[in-house]
Amino acid sequence: MVSTSIPKSPQSIDLPQRRTGAFALIDSLRRHGVKHVFGYPGGAILPIYDELYRAEARGEISHILVRHEQAAAHAADGYARATGKVGVCFATSGPGATNLVTGIATAHMDSIPMVAITGQVGRAAIGTDAFQETDIFGITLPIVKNSYVVRHAEDMAQTIAEAFHIASTGRPGPVLVDIPKDVGLEKFDYVPVAPGKIRLSGYRPTVKGNPRQINAALSLISAAEKPLLYVGGGAVASDAHPQIRELAERFQIPVTTTLMGLGAFDEHHSLSVGMLGMHGTAYANFAVSECDLLLAVGARFDDRVTGKLDEFASRAKVIHIDIDPAEVGKNRTPEVPIVGDVRQVLEQMLERARESDYLTDTNRTRPWLQRIANWRKDYPLTAPRPEAGISPQEVIVEIGRQAPRAYYTTDVGQHQMWAAQFLKNGPRRWISSAGLGTMGYGLPAAMGAKVALPEEEVICISGDASFQMNPQELATLTQFGIKVKTVIINNGWQGMVRQWQQAFFGERYSSSNMEIGMPNFELLAQAYGIKGMIISDRGELESKIAEMLAHDGSVLVDVRVTRNENCYPMIAPGKNNAQMLGLPNANKLEGASTTNNCNKCGVENAASHNFCSECGTKL
Repeated sequence: MVSTSIPKSPQSIDLPQRRTGAFALIDSLRRHGVKHVFGYPGGAILPIYDELYRAEARGEISHILVRHEQAAAHAADGYARATGKVGVCFATSGPGATNLVTGIATAHMDSIPMVAITGQVGRAAIGTDAFQETDIFGITLPIVKNSYVVRHAEDMAQTIAEAFHIASTGRPGPVLVDIPKDVGLEKFDYVPVAPGKIRLSGYRPTVKGNPRQINAALSLISAAEKPLLYVGGGAVASDAHPQIRELAERFQIPVTTTLMGLGAFDEHHSLSVGMLGMHGTAYANFAVSECDLLLAVGARFDDRVTGKLDEFASRAKVIHIDIDPAEVGKNRTPEVPIVGDVRQVLEQMLERARESDYLTDTNRTRPWLQRIANWRKDYPLTAPRPEAGISPQEVIVEIGRQAPRAYYTTDVGQHQMWAAQFLKNGPRRWISSAGLGTMGYGLPAAMGAKVALPEEEVICISGDASFQMNPQELATLTQFGIKVKTVIINNGWQGMVRQWQQAFFGERYSSSNMEIGMPNFELLAQAYGIKGMIISDRGELESKIAEMLAHDGSVLVDVRVTRNENCYPMIAPGKNNAQMLGLPNANKLEGASTTNNCNKCGVENAASHNFCSECGTKL
C-alpha cells in the first residue's frame, strides 16, 4: 500500500520540532534500534546520506559502504538471520534500486525481516522518465511483504514504524520504502512515533493456535507409531528451538529439517535425522516415505523437499503448523491444520501434554527409531578420501571440526549441499539462500552476520563460481575491518550445473567450466589487503584451516578439490524421496519393487534397456 496522508501518532510524547524528512527517517531508524545500515549513496538519496553523516558523527548509527547494492541487501539479510532483528539497506534511485531486487527476492523467499530504503527522483519528476527514475515500487510488488512511497515528509515516522512492524511480525519479510528526493529535504513539524505502538487495520497475524486443533494434534501424536517432525525455517524465525526439543523428547519423535530449518534442532541429538529432500540424508528421506504421522512445523512443502508431491509422505497423516494461513494446505492438505506462531503453538501443545496424560507409552516409537538407526548405519553420509587430491566433503568436515560453534554462511551449489550435510549447526548459525538459490549471497551475508555479532566466528563456504558473483565486497571487509573467513571449494566448475549436465543432459557441459579466466584467488585477496591462502594437499588441510582461524583478520582460502565429485544422495526430478541417485539399493523399502534396479542409483528400468535412464550406468 502507498502512504499518502497518515495522521501523527497520538502516543508520541515528543514535542514537535521543525525537521526534514531525512532527519525523521534517520531518527525513526534509531528509535527502532537500528545500529547498522548497509548501503551505497547516489543522487536521489543524498539528502538522507547527508543526515546519516550527522547521525554517524553522533555515534548513533554506523553505515557500511558496500561495493554493489546487491551486497547491501544480502548483508542486511545476513544481519537479520543471525540476530532475528530487522536488517536495513539503502540504495539510490534507478540502477541503485534495481540492484537491490535480487537481495529483496532472496529475503522474500526465505521470509527474512528487512527494510529496504530507496531514493527516488523528486515528486514533480515522477512519471517523466527523469534521470535514474525507475518504478521500484511496482518492480518489487511481487517480492515484498509491503511497499510504500512516502509522498509527504510528515508521513515518514509513521511509515517507518509500520514498515518495521510489518517486516518483523507474522510471517517475516522484506518491506520497501521509496523516498522522493524532495521529501527528504522537506521541513515539517516532526513528532516521533514510538516503536511497538502500531496497530494496522486488517493486519493482525494469528499467533495462538486453536485449542481444538491442538487437542486433535495431540491425539494423533499419542497414537502414532512412526511419527516424524518435519521442521522448517518458521521454527528458526520464531525461536522455537527449546519447544521442538521438548516435544521431540517427550514423545520420542525423530526430527528432520529443511535447508532453512537447519539448527532448529540439535543435530548431535540421537533423535536428529538431518536434512531431508533433494540432497538430504538417505535415512531422513526413507523416514518421510515410511512415517505414519508427519508433523510439519514452520515448513512449506516446497518442491526441493517433497520430490514427487503426490508420493511425499503418502502413508502419513499430516499436522501442519504455520503462521501464514496461505501456506497451510497450499501443497498438501493436512488432517490437522494449525495457524499460529510456531513457538506459541508448540508451547500450547506442551502445556496441554503436561497437564494431561497424553504421554504414556514412550516405547511406542522404539521400533521406529531402531529402523531409522538401521538406515543410518546402512546409508551413512561419508566424506571420501581420494588417493589423489582432496574431496570437497573432507574440507567441510575439517572446518566443522575446528570451528563447531561458528556462524556459517554459504553461496549456492554443491558446496552449499555438502555444508548442509556435514556441518552441525546451532540456532541461527546456518545462513544460506534456500528458496531463491542466490549465487553471490555468501560473502555479503557473512559480512552482515559479522557486523551484527563481532565477537563470533563467521565463516563463508563458497564455490569458485559463486564467489565471483560478488568478490568486490572484499574491499568492504578491508575498509571496515570486518573479520570474515571465506573458504572457496574450488573445482573449476559451476558444480551443481555440471552434475545435472552429467546426470540428465548426456554429459554435454555447456558453459559450466570456469577454469579459463579464473583469477588467482590468493593474489586477489592480497590486492584487497586480505590474507590469501591456497590448499592443494590433504597433508596441509588441518594446519592451514587452523592458520585461517587463528588469523586476526579476514582470510580468503582457495581449496583445490577433486574436480568431478558429485553431491549425493540426490532425488531426480519427478521421483519420490525413496528414489535417490548415487545410493545403492536405495528403493529397497518395504513394499517397493526391486526388480531390475540400477545397482548404482536404485531406479527401476525396463528389461530391454542396457543402461540406466537416470544416471547412465550400464546394466
